[in-house]
Amino acid sequence: MRRMKLAFLFVLLVSFTGMAQEVTGTVYDDQNVPLPGASVLVKGTTTGAITDFDGNYSIEASTGDILVFSYVGFNTQEATVTGSTLDVTLQAGLELENVVVVGSRNANRTSTDSPVPVDVLDVTELVQSAPQVTVTEILNYAAPSFTSNPQTISDGTDHIAPASLRGLGPDQVLVLINGKRRHKTGLVNVNGTFGRGSVGTDMTTIPSNSISRIEILRDGAAAQYGSDAIAGVINIVLKNTVNELQVDVNTGAHFTSEHSPQKKIDGEKVSLGLNYGLPIGKEGGFINFTGNFNHRGWTNRMQEWEGSIFNSYNSIERVAAADNYDTSLLLDDDLADIFQYASAAGIALNGDETKEELQGILNADITESELLARGLQRSDFNMRVGQSKLRGAQFFANLSIPLDENLEIYGFGGLSFKNGNAGGFYRLPNQSRTYSPAYPNGFLPEINSNIVDKSAAFGIKGMIGDWNADFSNSYGKNEFMYYVTNSNNASLTNSTPFEANSGGFNYSENTTNFDMSRFYEDTMAGLNIAFGAEYRVENYAIVAGEEASYTQYNTLGNPHDPTDPESVVPTDFFGNSRPGGIQVFPGFKPDNKVNAFRNTIAGYFDVEADFTESILLSGAVRYENFSDFGGTLNFKIATRLKISENFNFRGGGQTGFRAPSLHQIYYSSTSTLFVDGIPNEVGIFPNTSRVARLLGIDPLKEETSVGATAGFTARVPSANLKFTLDGFLINIDDRVILTGQFGDNGNAELANLFQQANATQAAFFANSVDTQTKGLDFVLDHKANISDNVSLTNTLAMTVSETTVEKVKVPEAIADAGLSDTYFDPTSRIYLESAVPTTKGNLSHNLKVGDNWSFFLRNGYFGEVREATNEVDPTIDYTFGAKIVTDLTIGYNFTDSAKLTIGANNLLDVYPDENDPAFRSEGRFIYSRRSVQFGQNGRYVFGRLTFKIK
Repeated sequence: MRRMKLAFLFVLLVSFTGMAQEVTGTVYDDQNVPLPGASVLVKGTTTGAITDFDGNYSIEASTGDILVFSYVGFNTQEATVTGSTLDVTLQAGLELENVVVVGSRNANRTSTDSPVPVDVLDVTELVQSAPQVTVTEILNYAAPSFTSNPQTISDGTDHIAPASLRGLGPDQVLVLINGKRRHKTGLVNVNGTFGRGSVGTDMTTIPSNSISRIEILRDGAAAQYGSDAIAGVINIVLKNTVNELQVDVNTGAHFTSEHSPQKKIDGEKVSLGLNYGLPIGKEGGFINFTGNFNHRGWTNRMQEWEGSIFNSYNSIERVAAADNYDTSLLLDDDLADIFQYASAAGIALNGDETKEELQGILNADITESELLARGLQRSDFNMRVGQSKLRGAQFFANLSIPLDENLEIYGFGGLSFKNGNAGGFYRLPNQSRTYSPAYPNGFLPEINSNIVDKSAAFGIKGMIGDWNADFSNSYGKNEFMYYVTNSNNASLTNSTPFEANSGGFNYSENTTNFDMSRFYEDTMAGLNIAFGAEYRVENYAIVAGEEASYTQYNTLGNPHDPTDPESVVPTDFFGNSRPGGIQVFPGFKPDNKVNAFRNTIAGYFDVEADFTESILLSGAVRYENFSDFGGTLNFKIATRLKISENFNFRGGGQTGFRAPSLHQIYYSSTSTLFVDGIPNEVGIFPNTSRVARLLGIDPLKEETSVGATAGFTARVPSANLKFTLDGFLINIDDRVILTGQFGDNGNAELANLFQQANATQAAFFANSVDTQTKGLDFVLDHKANISDNVSLTNTLAMTVSETTVEKVKVPEAIADAGLSDTYFDPTSRIYLESAVPTTKGNLSHNLKVGDNWSFFLRNGYFGEVREATNEVDPTIDYTFGAKIVTDLTIGYNFTDSAKLTIGANNLLDVYPDENDPAFRSEGRFIYSRRSVQFGQNGRYVFGRLTFKIK
């Protein structure tokens, strides 16, 4: 009987030992200071907790469980649960040993032991120390593989800077938030910039003060995440801090006297950021809120307009207006008023009496004398060549509610408002597109954008038996609307509006995911299996503008009918037709309207096997089926070999794909594109249109890719040194680009279709080229504790990439017509190969002295780029040389709750090489507007105050 009691007691003790219990403890740094916000995770599960502001944590775990402790800037540590309390001390590390979300579905995988290259950027630290504020600015200077710069005179692209990885297209990188797919923008880039013809993700809608870290997977991952992940994946991890209000106030401006003729200070920036988190329950639940309000002023780097402004007819208008005469009457066939005011203006008509004869005389350029007579200067006719004006507000939230130790509800989302203002080409008084009776001195039309971005994601995750399960739904929508001001519809003459709603577009994604994973700790040295499914619905819509924004009217004020011989378009004095539509951005017509949907269903299987402590092999396969073009099967395989404790080899290969966006399939519009200062009305017709078929454009299909990476990671602990080197190769077939501009080639049906669209030329989206991208990524990290109170962190990072067009796939009908160079012109080649730096790097130093002082110094290297042009002149140097841009900041902590940071981006006021005079468009563009290295704004000086209230 006694033995039975002992046996029963033993079984009872074992049972209680295996049961979950509340484990509490404190996480310290190596200076014995509690670490708030440290991550605590039960290894192999999704159960986790965050330390409070005293470094304390509480988590449900069983005896024998392994807890994984991690914190930004410290080495990750594991500890086995042996009781109800467990304190740990984390050592400052050489790297960010975070458990990464991107690139692996193994919940225990860190960036160091990943078989693929993953950069982890501590955005919380960068927001405090670096001059940059927005997500794209931070990444552009901190991650050499990433490129994004503000564009100028490029319509909607002025308001959303295209972003890319490894020099590939903005639509070949996938953006995630907390591991969930982020929707793309409604804008398709169709003007003359890098990324022309592509659709990217607007990361500026995400406030940087809502972000904890950003993970950049520098490897193709379509087999893991689906369409778009050809160049890599950017995963944005939101903050989960609680019980602290952080307030960030930023202000600054560009102080640059040499290159800013109108103002020595411009591009003013002001932002106010707020972040606060509340704990929910006692199991580590939270809700974290972020609000951000910002303003950015425009910059202008145009020097002075050098071209013609006024002709003799404008002089007659000036004299007539001074006599209170209605200058619109000068346009009728009664020439008496012309003779009268020509005489008053001192213009010799040489006895000419007919309108045709007068047109030759009055078209003479008299700019200099007329400027003097009007009291104007050439600079009064300058454009705004620089960054656009923006003001906006962003609100984000991140939520987690543990229901019990094995079940959690989570969610996140945001709402962003952005209003932009950008100038177009100045409409001069001697041009027919300027109705000079309304604008005697011409006008600078302005494109105003109203961008609304909204997103929400909710899910539930937990354990089903021994499996981690995650079911979620995420929705995102981006609306981009245009409103043109300070303009005219010249064909309406005296009835012209001066502003108009030009319409716009919106795009949305609704994605449902179900994911399962399990980690087998006792199988080999660890085995992780994951599988799941995804269903996604996309919607793209074009919204028409108001009638006056897109219509060309006849002399009776009715919409012009080109098939009616009695419908006559108004002309200027010289017989040039008055173009229709609001100048700078004619509105979308009812014919452009579209409301297109498609759905996608996908399934994947993913496995990671640690065969030994030294050998890791991972593989993934994914099938994805699109309702509009069918299915695709892709795979990925990768390995990591631990040669020694401090040296790893890693490599892999994968196939990938990118489905043509709905924008690329259905977008259509007519807009004014300036080529060498000459306006052209270019219609972009849908790939599915009759115009496309008549010209021989093939239907769109998916892009496909094959890629490989190989590299190593190494550490030298005695020198506090770590470095990685990775080579990559990406072959992409059937890349979608926007073609050059085709004429009607004398085809009557084409001519009629062009006329209906108010276009003189046509462009299309097409699968035009195969490309190859290859290069190297290098990262070196060093950390030195100089003394007890002084630490120095150094990072050298560089990406060298080269993209070449391997094959141009010209449709037979276009080749037979001798239009191959129109289909894919030299400018399009340069956009793909050399319009952004092929070499980028940065060397940064972060020095911390005691508890108060911090110093940040970074030199960014931006390699050479080439001017995007169709011209080939051996006497002209088309390249812009490499430049180094220096950032410097100094921070001082007045208290634990207040910090002041001052500094500068581009401290030495470095500018790109100036354009050859042949490309300056008569003074408009001193610097290239098509091939942008790092912008053309010059030195930016700022101050930042940060308050933390607990």
